Amino acid sequence: MTTTRREIMVGAAAIGLGSAIGPALAQGPGSDRLIAGTYTNEGGKGLYPIVNGRLGKPVAGIVNASFGVGNGPGGAFYLLREQTGGRIAAYGPGWRSRGGASTGGADPCHVALDRSSACLAVANYSSGSVAFYRLDRRTGAPGEAQVFQHQGKGPNADRQAGPHAHWVGFSPDRHWLHSVDLGADAIFAYRFDPAVRTLAEPVLAWQAPAGAGPRHMVRHPTLPRAYVACELQTKLFVLDVLEDGRFRTAGERALVPEGGPASFAAHIAIDRAGRTLYVSNRGANSITVFALDAKGEPKAVQHVPTGGDWPRFFLLREGRGEMLVANERSGTVVAFRIGSDGHLTATGRSIAIPGVVFLAEV
Repeated sequence: MTTTRREIMVGAAAIGLGSAIGPALAQGPGSDRLIAGTYTNEGGKGLYPIVNGRLGKPVAGIVNASFGVGNGPGGAFYLLREQTGGRIAAYGPGWRSRGGASTGGADPCHVALDRSSACLAVANYSSGSVAFYRLDRRTGAPGEAQVFQHQGKGPNADRQAGPHAHWVGFSPDRHWLHSVDLGADAIFAYRFDPAVRTLAEPVLAWQAPAGAGPRHMVRHPTLPRAYVACELQTKLFVLDVLEDGRFRTAGERALVPEGGPASFAAHIAIDRAGRTLYVSNRGANSITVFALDAKGEPKAVQHVPTGGDWPRFFLLREGRGEMLVANERSGTVVAFRIGSDGHLTATGRSIAIPGVVFLAEV
């Protein structure tokens, strides 16, 4: 029997649902609409709407939505159903179904959308594969998946016995799809043709140090640089982006101070100006803030406690000057103010959502 990623990583007791703790989560002018995806085995009841900082009733029929992306064809929003028989589903206004499809693998955990060509890709964690879809240009409904299997393993017998695709993303020039694979200690590159909507077979684009367990990648908005947060070693790798779709190691940084608890990186994001990089650390239960210089070199300037346990995801909301952190095991979403220098400050605002693993604006 294959051990799934949630059986390995999830081990917390369910937390009862409460109302907002302290002030409402939202702050600022205008209407504010969010969604929160949750794990059912940690007490979550599905997909929750958050309207103007207040938690609504879960949407019927949508469970274990661990990640998603919006603004697809016809305004479609895509949600992953993280289970052994993985699914991708498209929704229209009011969360009305627009169709769905198998991901051709187990425990899908990340999705990427090329909106101009109406193509979508999914990373299947437990099966170590990538699913690629051509979408209906009117409704956004996914067609049948074309599935590509990764190869490789690492020295960590519990986590790297085989490939585990953990992230996918289309390159800004739309020539490549990349997938970060935790099990293979690698990034794979797929040649992407947006005109005919095809992917070529994957090739190795970057080999991480053995046992690093790369999880998520983000690109610098203006420089040929990328940054990879590793889960099995508490490291951030700085990569030079090459024209042939490959990457070259340009440096590495520690994610957490020495001497702390065991920690596992989760999410990574960069601001629009390319001046600040953020990484969440589960175990250390912190956000590491890196200042980026003109060459994209990172320097750690903050290690900010997340106010909860196991920060699986955070939502960077520059327009509102805030970051929302989803603490999975404590079942809380906590708000931080983003300063003009990119530094984070706790606001005292939070809301209880059991098993929260994903947030998005809608």
